[in-house]
Amino acid sequence: MTPRNMARLSGLAVLMASVAAPAFAGSFYLQEQSVRGAGRAFSGEAADRGVGSMWWNPAAIARSGREVSVGMHGIKIDSEVKNNGSYVTYPGGANVPVTNPRNTNVDPIESGLVPNFAFAAPVGDRFAVGVSVAAPYNFTTKYEQASFTRYDALTSELRSANAGLTVAYQVNDWLDVGAGLDAQFVKAKLTSALPNLSPLLPDGSNTLEGDGWDYGWNVGVQAHKGPWDLGLSYRSKIEHELEGDITIAGLLGPLAGGNVATAGKASFNTPWFASASVRYAVNDKLTLNAQVNRIGWSEFEAIDVEYAGGGDSIHQNYKDVTTGAIGLDYAYSDKTTLRAGVGYDPTPTRDSLRTARIPDADRLLVSVGASTEVTPGVTFDAGLTYIAFSDSDIFDDRTFYGGTPAATTSHLRGTAEGSALVASMGARWAF
Repeated sequence: MTPRNMARLSGLAVLMASVAAPAFAGSFYLQEQSVRGAGRAFSGEAADRGVGSMWWNPAAIARSGREVSVGMHGIKIDSEVKNNGSYVTYPGGANVPVTNPRNTNVDPIESGLVPNFAFAAPVGDRFAVGVSVAAPYNFTTKYEQASFTRYDALTSELRSANAGLTVAYQVNDWLDVGAGLDAQFVKAKLTSALPNLSPLLPDGSNTLEGDGWDYGWNVGVQAHKGPWDLGLSYRSKIEHELEGDITIAGLLGPLAGGNVATAGKASFNTPWFASASVRYAVNDKLTLNAQVNRIGWSEFEAIDVEYAGGGDSIHQNYKDVTTGAIGLDYAYSDKTTLRAGVGYDPTPTRDSLRTARIPDADRLLVSVGASTEVTPGVTFDAGLTYIAFSDSDIFDDRTFYGGTPAATTSHLRGTAEGSALVASMGARWAF
């Protein structure tokens, strides 16, 4: 393969390898899909009733009546990514450290807002139908132009919108089932630097912008017996394919032929989700909640890249994880309910491969929340969540222009640490 084709492949592969991964909450998944759920660390969602739980279980709307839910989650993230001996191996075997005046990047992971909307209505005596709009993958990371991360990541912008259609059915007086279809739009802009053949030369650059619509499904069941509410649900993976434009510029000398502007596409899978949840009403005031989620992150095994004249498969090596949360609801009065919860969410990334686009880590969530009926049928929800992230190592070896005499390898070595505060506000209207 010629240096020109290798440069094209490397540029597209480097950018698309993180097209679905520039997020900090559950790798590239944001679970903030309900304000009510946020107040108890998302425990009990698959077993609870109402439009506020429709994301976790389509059966939740079978008995909810006509209801609208809107919410907004403000995420404030404090983070640091530090250099820990990154270097580049140039042709001939010379190892040169990658440094800049500040080897610490402060707050490269940007704060943001996550909205959600859902509506459900009964159809006849036993059926219900619902629609929803959510943003399950939505994040931005930005590093300084001269950052030690530059050959791995500079800017990563990911936006998603998930439109869902749900139907639910009351099988009998205690059993409900539901199913849904998802249409998911993903848009990404990704940039990074490219090394030239000497550390004395300025860097090249590559930029990718792409988007695409793809589709998935979900199913669920709920049982309601006495003080017990039980729920099981499954959300499918979505096989995404993004199409867009790539620009490679600034390559010098023998690499100059690799400066191109061309079209390319990449395919990757988002994970599947399986949830089991239980709620137990201890008495008229106190309800205990618990939920376990098995997340099929191993579906994000590789990014398959294609473009005119070539292609590649970039392995991600994600692993499946099990998350869990416990919480409670306490009816303070006829109109006001207080909530609290604790959750644990391990990272699906591995120490052997963790990029600067995914400075992910195990996380512990502690939440409090409340709901109050402000007028008949209108309930205001609020939640506050503190997320503590474990320190994690960043480790990624990436070879540019592989298979040619110009082969150059970037060795990214760093550490990441941080915490987050999520403030959630929303309302539910039953009419």
